[in-house]
Formats: sequence, C-alpha cells, structure tokens
Amino acid sequence: MDNYKKIDYHRNIDVVLRYVPGHFITPKSHVNYYMDLSDMKSRQREARATGEELAEMYLTTDVVDTILCLNNMEVVGSYLANKLTKAGVLSANAHQTMYITTPEFNTSGQMMFRENNKHMIKDKKVLVLIDTASTGSTVSSAVRSVSFYGGEVIGVAAIFSLATQVGDIPIRSLYSGRDLPDYASYPVDKCPLCEAGARVDAICNGYGYSLL
Repeated sequence: MDNYKKIDYHRNIDVVLRYVPGHFITPKSHVNYYMDLSDMKSRQREARATGEELAEMYLTTDVVDTILCLNNMEVVGSYLANKLTKAGVLSANAHQTMYITTPEFNTSGQMMFRENNKHMIKDKKVLVLIDTASTGSTVSSAVRSVSFYGGEVIGVAAIFSLATQVGDIPIRSLYSGRDLPDYASYPVDKCPLCEAGARVDAICNGYGYSLL
C-alpha cells in the first residue's frame, strides 16, 4: 500500500499519523482505515515524540508504577516512562522507578504474567499503553488481566482511539474520531463493506498487515 495519507499532530512535527482507506480485517472487527504506526512505534525520533506527547496527558497523575505495553509499544512506553519520571510523577516502587512490561498470551488468547514478572502487576498502579483502540476489546481484556493479577489500571493511553473510556477508566489518545470522523469499525458478521462486495485489502493486527 503506497497511497498513505497523514495527519500531523498539532504540537509536535515528529508525531505523524499515517493511514490508508480501504477494507481491512483485524482480529476483532472490520475497519475502513488501516493505521500504519510502524515508525511511531519503532523509529527512535518518532517513538520518543509519541511517548513524550502521551506523557503530557498524565503529568498530573498521582502514581504510575507500571506501564503495560500492548501491540509492540515498548519503545514508546520507555520514552513515556522517562518523561513521566523526569516530570516528577510518583511511583510507589521501592526504587522510585517504573516498570515497563508486556503480557504473554496463552493458547486461549488470554493475557498472562509468569512468576518472574507478576510483581510488576500485583499491588501496582498500571497505565495501559496501546497503539489503537477501535472496539475496546483488547483494552477490556488488559483491564481484566491486571485485576486478576492484583493490580489496578489507572488509565489507558493510545495513539488513536474512538472510545474515551473503558468502564470507568479514561482512555486518553493523541488522535480520535475528531481527526478521522468517518473512521468505522464493524462487527465481523455485520460488515457493510462485505455486504457491498468490497474486496478485502489486507489482514491487520498489532504487528502490521498482510496484503491479500
């Protein structure tokens, strides 16, 4: 796909949302836009800018002990943690620092944490970091998993999100439906694009896309 469009972030020229319209299948839904966040998640300059801009939304948070990174957001998570700690956001950890971790998925697709990293979740204030939240199902799964392991999710940070909260937990994002007002996510069995006979352009997940 080479027909990308882009939306610049109003406060930082290094934060750029690249997207392409079409018909795309994700693990949970069908969507009419594919967000290419590869550079934002993996290239140093863009990842740093993304993490630091997300941090601005949490500078008044009382405590963040752990940043739980989903969909390969660990690099962004590191810059997010760095900005928060420099700004004086508190951590209840003994060494006054933040854990940055990612879950493992079992054969049923459930998030899990092994014995060596359970301490990063148990009794911790957890900030969930994700690239996009369209249906909210992945975020909801993360919230349940953190609760199961004894932690507390205090917020969700995303690059792009249609939702503004999951349950009573706020989702704060750099981009939203205001930036792409015609963005749509459809249930797999009720996709108007499929009903209209539109061909599927690619299968997408947190790792990227595969053309069909």
